Amino acid sequence: MAISKDKKHQLVADLNALLSDAKMTVYAQYQGLSVADLQALRAMARAAGVKIKIVKNRLVKVAINEIAVYKNVDTAGLEGQLLYAISSEDEVAPAQVLDKFAHEHEALSLKGAFSGEGANLSEDEVKSLAKLPSKQQLIAEVIAMLESGVNDVTNALSGNLHALLDGISSKATN
Repeated sequence: MAISKDKKHQLVADLNALLSDAKMTVYAQYQGLSVADLQALRAMARAAGVKIKIVKNRLVKVAINEIAVYKNVDTAGLEGQLLYAISSEDEVAPAQVLDKFAHEHEALSLKGAFSGEGANLSEDEVKSLAKLPSKQQLIAEVIAMLESGVNDVTNALSGNLHALLDGISSKATN
């Protein structure tokens, strides 16, 4: 069924808004996935703060050309049945979600990505991104490192204090 011109303009405007705010947009070929698989992918993506869009590549190219950051991006890789995973929160999350889903479903294959700065990333670069820890994991690791120094000092001081108290109590009993 053909899409009306007004509907196409609305889709391009929606994509334009999503891509303008995106820190990372990963695209993957999904030919062979069932509707149930796509629903499971959308649920997994939603939990990670990622939006999944399935739109004609031609409309994505039009939206990209309207965004100043993406003006010079090569869109030759936008061929075939593609879905787009977009995140405005985390640069790594779209790659991680699609990579994890691709390991479980062979019909999904990563093809590339566009960074928020307008860089075009290859399939290998996207797979490398997917192996990075998420933003929450990195924050937790930094907090743990900062907290470990405080815990070490506290433990050392409390150990010395306990030894002092033990020494005083042993002298008092003698």
